[in-house]
Order: sequence, then C-alpha cells, then structure tokens
Amino acid sequence: MSANADIDAATRTEGRIAAIRGGVVDVLFDGSVPRIHDLLFAGDIALEVSALIGEGLVRAIAMAPVRGLGLGMAVKATGAPIMVPVGDAVLGRMLDVFGAPIDGRPAPEAVARRSIHQPSPKLSDRVLHSEVLETGIKAIDLLSPIERGGKTGLFGGAGVGKTVLITELINNTVQHHKGVSLFCGIGERSREAEELYREMGEAGVRDKTVMLFGQMNEAPGVRFLIGNAALTMAEYFRDDKGQDVLLLIDNIFRFVQAGAEVSGLMGRMPSRVGYQPTLASELAALEERITSTRRGAITSIQAVYVPADDFTDPAAAHIFSHLSASVVLSRKRASEGLYPAVDPLASASVMLTPSVVGQRHYDIARAVRRTLAEYEELRDIIAMLGLEELSSADRATVARARRLERFLTQPFFTTESFSGTQGKLVPIAETLDGCEAILGLTEFKLSENAYYMIGSLDDLKEAES
Repeated sequence: MSANADIDAATRTEGRIAAIRGGVVDVLFDGSVPRIHDLLFAGDIALEVSALIGEGLVRAIAMAPVRGLGLGMAVKATGAPIMVPVGDAVLGRMLDVFGAPIDGRPAPEAVARRSIHQPSPKLSDRVLHSEVLETGIKAIDLLSPIERGGKTGLFGGAGVGKTVLITELINNTVQHHKGVSLFCGIGERSREAEELYREMGEAGVRDKTVMLFGQMNEAPGVRFLIGNAALTMAEYFRDDKGQDVLLLIDNIFRFVQAGAEVSGLMGRMPSRVGYQPTLASELAALEERITSTRRGAITSIQAVYVPADDFTDPAAAHIFSHLSASVVLSRKRASEGLYPAVDPLASASVMLTPSVVGQRHYDIARAVRRTLAEYEELRDIIAMLGLEELSSADRATVARARRLERFLTQPFFTTESFSGTQGKLVPIAETLDGCEAILGLTEFKLSENAYYMIGSLDDLKEAES
C-alpha cells in the first residue's frame, strides 16, 4: 500500500469517517471531494471511492478488514487512483492489487506506474488474428482450438479439473511462448498460488511471468480490482513493448462474485439470482480490455466456475458471450476417469472452420463429434437391451466412440507427481492422424483400455512391440 505514498502531498485532502457498514466506509469531506476510483487512506487501510453520495459525502470500499477503524477517524485522500508498477521490473514477481510484493522479496523498482482503471482500445486500433495457439492437449486442439489473441473459457463445476487444466496449459504454452505470461489469481486458494510460483521456478519460466493474486480470504474490493491491475500490466507489455501477452485468469467467476459482494455492500438492489444489476457492464469493462492491437496481442485463458453445473446461470451466460472458444468440463466424464474431462459435444470454438484450421482438421473434428453423438444416443438402448441387440454398424460405431473417448484422454506433466505417469505433449498433426485412424476402422485388435492415457498412436505401437 506504501506504493501509492509518493503522491504529491499538496494534492491531499482530509475527511472524517461518517459510517462503517461491513467493508463499506462513508467519508465526509469539508473541502474538495475526491473523484470516483480515487484512493483514500484511513490509517494504514486503503479505501477506493465507489460512489459520491452528495454534500461532501463519499462511499468507499475497503481494501482490507476494517478492524481498528472508528467514527470520526481521519481519512486522507491521495488525489489519484490505485497505481501499479509496469515494466520489466515486475517479471518473475508475485504481487498484490497495489503492485506490492507478496513473494518475500524487495518491491520492484519500476520506472513507471499506471492507474489500474484504463479504457479499452479504440475499435480503429484493434486487429483480428485468425491463428490457432497450439496447446499440445488433444481434446482442446482437436475440438475447441484456442485463438491467438482471443479469449478462451474453461467451464466446469467444482472438482472437475479447471485449475489442473489451466496449470497444464501454462506448462505447455509458456515454455514455447515468445512473449510475456501473466497469471491472475482471483479468489482462489493460497495453496495453489504457492504451488504455481514454485512450479514455474522449477520449469524455468518464472522470469518471463508476472503473478498477481487477490486470494479468497481478502476483501471483496481486492478480488474485484485484481483483474484490472493484471490487465494494466499486460497492456504495458502489449502497447509499449509491442509484445504478445498470455493472460491466464483463475477464476473469472470470482470476479463476478466479488462484484456482487461489493454491490450488496453498496446497498444496490440485487438483480436476477442475486447478482449485481451492473453484472453485464462490469464484466464487459474487464473483458473488452483483453484484445489484439496493431502493437501486440493479449491471449486470455480463463477458468470459469459454473455454480451447481448450471450453464444458464447469469454469470456463466454473460461470460460465454465474450469468448472465442469455450472448453466445457463434464462431471460425468470426470466420474468415468476420462481426464481431461472435456465434453466434446458442448465445447466449441470460432476457430474450428475450414478457412482457419484447414479442411482436413475440420472434417475429422466433425466426424469425431458425430461418432460420439451417435454413441450418446445409443447409450439408453445399450443400458436396456445390451450391446448384442445392436446392428453390426451400430456396434462398430460404439467401438470407435469408446476408443475415441479414451484416445482423447492424456497424462499431464503437472500431475506426474501423484499419477506416476509421464506427461505427454501431442502435436495437432499426431492428434489428427490418431483420430483419423480410429475413425477408419470397423474392427479393433486391441481393447479400448489400450487407448487410455496415451499420447499419439505411436505409443500404442510401442506397447504392442
């Protein structure tokens, strides 16, 4: 919080605390009144102005627990919003919403500081790249290819593998990514932050990565603003340095959740399912800053928690509308041990067109989906009458579908320590060859379990020999 202490003392004004309600503090100023988003300090506790009530009264959100505050206590206005350091000095660091270090090292010596509240780029400055970011994960590269410079969502309820998948994406893409990577943890577990920091150091990619965290035990104001702080740093690398940025967010739903908490504390009338009435505009303000410009691109991969696995939930529905690709994780597939638990029929991407991925990739992906959809329709008949009652063509479809399901599983590098299986990174070409080979067969020599947790079909041939 001391990061903002160098603001010119002449710009400061002083007020008094008039009311405290949870994490919301009303402050009365006699002279000039602070603006929206201005930073205030009540002792060591930072407050951000969220509303102007009138007659010198402002309503601010506390960035820390309000223990120790009292009515009439002096509040100093800094005359500026929250400013974070930007530049190469933040690379390899773990920071909070103020850009202050939480990795036990000295504060980064940044040459510039910027407000966390920035407008999205003008339409005239934006560019569209129809290019796929290869991840090495078969199910994603085949059925829901990620757009370079686009936004991808990993959707799923609790415990279906969102964080494991996003950690694997970091492992697979950061090492081959030529630009800068930025991880933003919103309202997630502190244990995961520590593990990620350590793993990135072991992988040798930490010096090209910035990590920002607003953990689940922090004030809702911190969790609501940490995404803005991360984007301000990402925008510097994109616009000033002309670099591509890989932005990973875990979990964007917690941003919406924090906004609902802040809205409730501010006394706003809740909207549908209890969410804040400003849900759409708050999410759009954040998401529209994630884009490609003439100088560089920000590619974003966002984990999205889906409450009670309900995809009609307003938060999930609004997040869907901003994405170029959606990877849906299925609890049913996870219960069957099919990891990553990507639902091949629910996942989609605007990149999956012949003009972008090529005709062959498009045709194979459609054939895989069609085969799995036919198997899904036959499941009830199999459950009631048994596999023997199906026609020979349907039995061949079931055999292909079950092998495709297992072929699209994959051992991860990030789970080696507890699965005991070495991770596999599979190029798109090998994924297409494998799926095409399975689709072209009507009889199989090997059992379906032989296709489970392998990389390419070359692994199958090695096992045979």
